[in-house]
Amino acid sequence: MEDVDKLQVPDATRVRYLTQTTLSFDETADIVDRLKQRFPLLQGPPAQDICYATQNRQMAVKAISKFCDLLLVVGSRNSSNSKRLVEVAENLGVRAYLANDCSEVDTAWLAGVRNIGVTAGASAPEHLVQELIAFLNGHAFHQMEEIELVEEDVRFSLPAELTVSIR
Repeated sequence: MEDVDKLQVPDATRVRYLTQTTLSFDETADIVDRLKQRFPLLQGPPAQDICYATQNRQMAVKAISKFCDLLLVVGSRNSSNSKRLVEVAENLGVRAYLANDCSEVDTAWLAGVRNIGVTAGASAPEHLVQELIAFLNGHAFHQMEEIELVEEDVRFSLPAELTVSIR
């Protein structure tokens, strides 16, 4: 927000913005609102440019945060969207940790915890999530409930040049 307030442009009638697709949806909305205040003719991308998977996971963290004592995020330390999930939880007052896999979970994190939320960065392999769930099950967290707010059914096709037709 401070950067927006300091921003100097040669022509305030010709300002456009784009966002990194893995930013926090809430943080991005606040910054875009501030930009619009400063530059009323501001133009943005033709469509929402926050990655749908990133946005869906952030919404899910918000939805479950009121029921969790702890949130574990499966993802790489260099994954922007995984780090955003931790930040979203922490901003809501939930203790959260990022782990590549269950081997990085410190059992001290589980002390005194009744309810744990588990999520993953957009590119985290599903088997790592399942291994974390099995790990938690082995540490007295037996009752599991899957919560799906939005069914992710987007499929990406290979470009025509990369597909091979079988006859």
